[in-house]
Amino acid sequence: MQWAQRAEPEFVQLLTPDGTRLDHPEYDISLTDHELRGLYQDLVIVRRLDTEATALQRQGELGLWASALGQEAAQIGSGRAVRPQDMIFPTYREHGVLYCRGLDAIQLMGLFRGVDYGTWNPAETGVHLYTLVIGAQTLHATGYAMGVLRDGAVGDDDGQAVLAFFGDGATSQGDVNESLGWASVFNAPVVFFCQNNQYAISQPAARQSKTPLVNRAAGFGMAGIRVDGNDVLAVLAVTRSALDDARRGQGPSLIEAYTYRLGAHTTSDDPTRYRPSGEVEAWREKDPVVRLRRLLEQHQLGDAGYFAEVDADAQHRATQLRERVLALPDPAPSSLFDHVYAEASPALEAQRAEFVRYHASFEADAFGEGEPRWAKH
Repeated sequence: MQWAQRAEPEFVQLLTPDGTRLDHPEYDISLTDHELRGLYQDLVIVRRLDTEATALQRQGELGLWASALGQEAAQIGSGRAVRPQDMIFPTYREHGVLYCRGLDAIQLMGLFRGVDYGTWNPAETGVHLYTLVIGAQTLHATGYAMGVLRDGAVGDDDGQAVLAFFGDGATSQGDVNESLGWASVFNAPVVFFCQNNQYAISQPAARQSKTPLVNRAAGFGMAGIRVDGNDVLAVLAVTRSALDDARRGQGPSLIEAYTYRLGAHTTSDDPTRYRPSGEVEAWREKDPVVRLRRLLEQHQLGDAGYFAEVDADAQHRATQLRERVLALPDPAPSSLFDHVYAEASPALEAQRAEFVRYHASFEADAFGEGEPRWAKH
């Protein structure tokens, strides 16, 4: 038996790469001129901060950085669709989403610089900490959404919804598939947002799934929609609709944002080893920032002075961020024990004491107060 050829479904699109505004029978959105300009500013600022973070890593000031270059529309569109009462569960690349949520970029820098574990409070910000274990956050999101349902916090326009992010590679993880199954069976108010940036590190999406990822939704008994992930207007419209359905008690859904990672998977990756340059250039023609700028230009919502002002603001923010990163203090080594558990335990305190003694022995050796530790073994 031969499998059918992989058929790529159409996606929701409200803004073409050349800046033409489209209508859609199911998903449309009406935005003021001020809101359109605000979305453009979001895209430019997030991209500039992301570029600065990459430069900081290359200069040895960050241990690692996962760039979101090319995925800004997927993140800003979904981030601006969230309401204050909603809860977000990110991976490790949702810098634009956290920006929309009002988090200070320095909080991300501390995490990637290795001086803290993440300093924001999910209860206050409505966004959980970054998750490096691929797909694990979808389990957390589903469990949280089941709790929301049991608390009766759904059923109308003021209900609470949950938004869970993951990449195309994570769809191969058992955690994600278990989450889809549980969310569907319990009708949990969670929207699964897959940023399909075409590569799970070096593996293209076609080698991860025989069928387009959005088709998995039907198998789990939930709604699925594919959206042009480089179109910030379409992403905003689709995500807002899905979250509203979830908060009204209509259950979970899966959004596949069809986008592209223009840069490396992380700064430890070399994408030239596994993807052709022609493919990258073809996707540059679909740049999310450029297409929104074209819309603003066509409708005379921004002139050269306006765009220069936006760029200058983004540059100022990047310069400030760099200065703040370089000023981040190194933590006391023993502080790594401070937030392991909500309350300390005898075993943890014993480990802390041994750790402190071990580090103190190096300080003694450095001042000639004893033999080097290696000489004792």
